[in-house]
Amino acid sequence: MTGAQIRAARGLVGWSAQRLADTSKVSLATVQRAEKEDGAVRMTAANVDAIQRTLETAGAEFIEENGGGVGVRLKARSA
Repeated sequence: MTGAQIRAARGLVGWSAQRLADTSKVSLATVQRAEKEDGAVRMTAANVDAIQRTLETAGAEFIEENGGGVGVRLKARSA
């Protein structure tokens, strides 16, 4: 996961950094540091997992490197 992916996912779901921190149980300082990372984030695997799971629950879908670069999008809503 990259800092840009976290920023983008947060923007897509309409959350502040504080809301992400509160919901994921990761400190605001950790979220802010991660979002500033240029490339892959450097934090514990537990924090990466907590942030990713929280944003996915809120509707974000992380896209792994697939030749076009990493990314994030909103999950398709079921009918």
